[in-house]
Amino acid sequence: MNDSTETLVTEFILLGFPELCHLRGLLSGLFLTIYLVTILENLVIVLTIRASQQLHTPMYFFLANLSVLETLYTSVTVPKLLAGLLARVRTISFSGCLSQLFLFLSLGSSECFLLATMACDRYLAICRPLHYPATMNWQLCLRLALSAWLGGFLASFVSMALISRLRFCGPNVLNHFFCDISPLLQLSCSDTTTIEILDFVAALAVLATSLLVTMVSYAHILVTVLRIPGWAGRRKAFSTCASHLVVVATFYTTTIFMYARPHAASSFDINKLVSVIYSVVTPLLNPIIYCLRNRDIREALTKLL
Repeated sequence: MNDSTETLVTEFILLGFPELCHLRGLLSGLFLTIYLVTILENLVIVLTIRASQQLHTPMYFFLANLSVLETLYTSVTVPKLLAGLLARVRTISFSGCLSQLFLFLSLGSSECFLLATMACDRYLAICRPLHYPATMNWQLCLRLALSAWLGGFLASFVSMALISRLRFCGPNVLNHFFCDISPLLQLSCSDTTTIEILDFVAALAVLATSLLVTMVSYAHILVTVLRIPGWAGRRKAFSTCASHLVVVATFYTTTIFMYARPHAASSFDINKLVSVIYSVVTPLLNPIIYCLRNRDIREALTKLL
């Protein structure tokens, strides 16, 4: 296209779920309920951990960080989705789209690092119990949590800097319910090969390093647990990790499917379905998983109530 006649896009239209437009009322109520319950669940976990002295341990400090992170994570996408369903406001400015994408990618990367940190914490608690209190002190906990948060934002910064320099000449319809990277790059009239490769490498680096740390930690935990005599002792030792393992498995399965591929999937309907799982459903289920399987939180919540 000629530069003289080129018109740059200043806003995008989020297509959402056009194939389910006849269920708009049902979807609105469903997503609104899920969002409010998610916010309430994570708020209850944070307040319970803060109010209960027995939960002032590194494991629950990281869990509180995870609850805050997932509250922000789901708040990046769901309010805009609800605006499209309830008020039919589907437009988003160019700067708003980039901001949403940056926050979404950064918080997702931070969650990877935080889950890896929680795995390391469980490794030290189970495999090095005598050294655990001295090693995992509050100063180290703060540093690890801060590193997880900052690491996620730094991991997305270069890709976002390059995406912000792309030209978008039209069309401006994003086949998604939020500004995700794959549908956004498909609308660009610039060459996106370098950014696609860089984004793939960055996503793979974040996922591979955090997943490797998590897998190595749990491999050592498994070996240590199997050495414990008696089934009751093994069950008690491994019960502290079961909730975290379920969360890790759900999060990494969906995230790897979406972002650790050199090319986007041809079906955006599948992408949108998976996106709903890890950006809406998973933040709803994680607090339930932790609360149902964690006796300390259940007891502390009962006392608090």
